[in-house]
This record gives sequence, structure tokens and C-alpha cells, in this order.
Amino acid sequence: MNLRVVDHPVAEATALRNPGFPLDLDWVERVRMNRSALERRAATIGTRRTVKKDWQAAWLLKAITLIDLTTLNSDDTAGRVERLCAKARHPVRADILEGLGVADLHIQPGAVCVYHSFVSTAVHALEGTDIPVAAVSTAFPHGLAPLETRLREIELSVADGAKEIDIVINRHQVLTGDWQGLYDEVKAMRRACGDAHLKTILGTGDLATLNQVGKASIVCMLAGADFIKTSTGKEKVNATLPVSLAMIRMIRWFAEETGIEIGYKPAGGISSAKTALDYMALMKEELGTHWLQPHLFRFGASSLLTDIERQLEHNLTGHYAADYRQPMV
Repeated sequence: MNLRVVDHPVAEATALRNPGFPLDLDWVERVRMNRSALERRAATIGTRRTVKKDWQAAWLLKAITLIDLTTLNSDDTAGRVERLCAKARHPVRADILEGLGVADLHIQPGAVCVYHSFVSTAVHALEGTDIPVAAVSTAFPHGLAPLETRLREIELSVADGAKEIDIVINRHQVLTGDWQGLYDEVKAMRRACGDAHLKTILGTGDLATLNQVGKASIVCMLAGADFIKTSTGKEKVNATLPVSLAMIRMIRWFAEETGIEIGYKPAGGISSAKTALDYMALMKEELGTHWLQPHLFRFGASSLLTDIERQLEHNLTGHYAADYRQPMV
């Protein structure tokens, strides 16, 4: 493969957006995943890597900046989205930040993620901040609407002010090995995004094997994805550490071959501070501290912020607060 677009090291390519590359089916067919080895490796993350006291508080503050604060419920309302945006403006109580001595750090989440219908509501509620709005477009969560419909939804979300678009791939294209079809659709979606960044949701819980996960990851990155993301949060199985490890290694391989850094977003079921720290440790070990930045790593989560705030208060006071002291919406 000769896909390199820059001559300088990958570490210096941060600002380069993925331009997309021709579909290389030889590369796709070379993907091989050893499930047992990945599971053994993933199982060591939480046991070998722990952070305590002030170091833990620092990691948790960093974790907040990596959250796509999300509401994707069938009963969402404009009021709920506005309250979520208010929380995004002030994700941690002021007294906790002051007590930790970090009130001047301007901690904020990576984005607020909503359905297309609420993009304009979120954009208005976040005016005066630099918090981007992410829209789940393309017939989320199933992704089975006609391609023209999905592309139009992307265009409308961008027109309403979305800076990031989380799209859903057609899982059947992966399951049947229709790599050309998957590539063509993701490429068309990337084109519809314009300047908005594209996150491709693989729906890994539906893809049967880690080989399929790895191949889908490579195809989406070749098609121009800025991020690859595990799940919609609606599957029976969402983000897991072994699946994350498989996708992260595809990101590393892609960077080695092209010089382009792709972001990673685990989503679904990440609701505790400890789990978030495990994912951050995995990213640090596999890709380096450099990847622990909002433009390269996000959590798709909502209740995660509540637990992080509780942990930060415990770090400060030695006591765990009730959930209602850190309300979300």
C-alpha cells in the first residue's frame, strides 16, 4: 500500500483531516483479529492501570472534556435539550471546581449530541460557547432509510448548525461483505457533511466477528471518516474493551500507512468513572497520550458525567454525594 499523504511523522499530522483514499480490497482482506488474544489484553487494563487521589481527579477532569454529552431518547423535548446544554456550559458544580483549584481551567464537554430535530435548539442554547453540536443523522439508529433520505438529513443538520455528524452504516453491507457498497455510501455521507466532521457508527454488537469489525473500520476510514464509533447505544451489546482494542489497532495501522490520525468513540454502556478511566488507559497504552484529546477521542455518554462529578466531590470531601446533587436534566 502506498497511501501516505505526508512525509512528516504521524505525531505532527494532527491538523490534517482525513481526505479519504481509494478502496483497497487487498488491505481489507488482510485484516485478521485474534479474539482470544484481544480479550486477554483487554482484561488486563483495569487490573494493571489505576490512578488514585489527585491523579485520578486530573484524569476525570480530562474525561469530561472527552464526553459527547448525549440525549437520544424517543421522548426528548426542546426543554430537555436546553437543560442538557445548560449542563454542558457548567458540567461540574462551581464549588467542586474551586475546591480542587481548577476553576480557571474552563472544563467543558467535547460536544452535545442530539437528534436532528433538536440541532437548532442546541445551537441556540450553546451560543457564546465553543461547544460543538453533534447530530445523529442518517435514520439513526437503524440506518435503513434510502440513501437519498439519509444524505438529505445530513445536509439539513449541517444547515441547522451541526459541526459533527454521527452516521450509522448499513450493517448488512458488512455482514455480506459488500465493501464497495459500504465505501460508496460512507464517501457520499462524508461529501454531504462538508466541513462538519463525520463519525461513522459501526454497530459493532451486530457485526458478529472482530474480523468484520476490523474490516468495517478500515473501509470507513478509507472512505473519509474522521472518527469510527462502536455503537448507537441501542444495540444489545455496545462498547466493550476487546472491540475497542480491535478498532484502535485499525486506527494505528491506518495512521502508519497514511499519516492520518482518525478519532475513536466508544458509546453505549459507559456510565461509570472507573469504566471511563479504563478506556482512557487503553487509548494511552495503544496510541499514546497524544490521542487523549477531544479531536481524537470521545465518549458517547450521558450518565457518565454524573458519576464523574460524584467522584470529584468524593476526592474533595471524602464523601459520596447523592445523585440529585449533580442533576443532568
